Amino acid sequence: MAEQLQRIRIVDSHTGGEPTRIIVDGGPRLNSANMTLRLEEFRRDYDYLRRALVNEPRGSEVIVGAMLTEPVNEGSTAGVIFFNNVGYLGMCVHGTIGLVVTLFHLKKIGFGEHGIDTPVGTVRATLHETGAVTVANVPSRRTAKNVGIHVPGYGTVRGDIAWGGNWFFLVNEHAFELELKCIDELTQFTWAIRQALAAKGIRGADGGEIDHIELFSPSSVAGIDSKNFVLCPGKAYDRSPCGTGTSAKLACLHADGKLQPGGIWRQESIVGSVFEGQVRVDNGHVIPIIKGSAHITSEADFIFDPADPLRYGIEA
Repeated sequence: MAEQLQRIRIVDSHTGGEPTRIIVDGGPRLNSANMTLRLEEFRRDYDYLRRALVNEPRGSEVIVGAMLTEPVNEGSTAGVIFFNNVGYLGMCVHGTIGLVVTLFHLKKIGFGEHGIDTPVGTVRATLHETGAVTVANVPSRRTAKNVGIHVPGYGTVRGDIAWGGNWFFLVNEHAFELELKCIDELTQFTWAIRQALAAKGIRGADGGEIDHIELFSPSSVAGIDSKNFVLCPGKAYDRSPCGTGTSAKLACLHADGKLQPGGIWRQESIVGSVFEGQVRVDNGHVIPIIKGSAHITSEADFIFDPADPLRYGIEA
């Protein structure tokens, strides 16, 4: 008898243009005691599911995948592990917004605040009756300001190093226009920055790889504070304003005295979508608060045919 086909159930959404693909049924049960250990358990035993969800032929380098788990902390609604075409993410704000909207779509939660356990800490996400979601992210911080690095082909580039759930190098001064027509040039520039950081051994304060590069420019839209371009770890650009990147930006603004609690920062993405951000300070820690919206795009069963040599995706 031929081996039975395997299936998992997924729900797709997008947040400001950036897709999120969540395993909602049929995935493995992760039994480790905390989310950091669950990430390692998933990486060790089920990495083929990461590849199957986000790599071709089913996926693309743009998709962020997520494994939904039971919560690990009392009072939390769910746990989640985020991943992309090249590995795993500590936190993903756009994905958290997508997760909350997905859980509501599945009638698993209602309006109000929900705790979401991630490998870098528990975040609080509020689903509003308008459909928007506000995420109080993990504490964020700038660890180095105005760091200069020689980037071959471009000269010295200066930026801040900051944590917003992932490590970022944030560049305010550059010669590029942040428009979709310039995607190739922007990708080449930011990829060169990332390679230069790696070559010089410049890392985050905890030794973490700086795997996100973020450029800023003024927005042409009235009432919007800034426009950005974010290169993600797998060399795809973020279609949303990037929630962890906006968190890193808010931490920098607060450190410079340019954003106080109660102030609003509106961050536009390269495709024109907007996140609304502010900060809260708890015991000296900067808590970024990001508001955005997600929309369900599809539900599907993924079938793993044993006769298909690419059933678990093409390795990136």
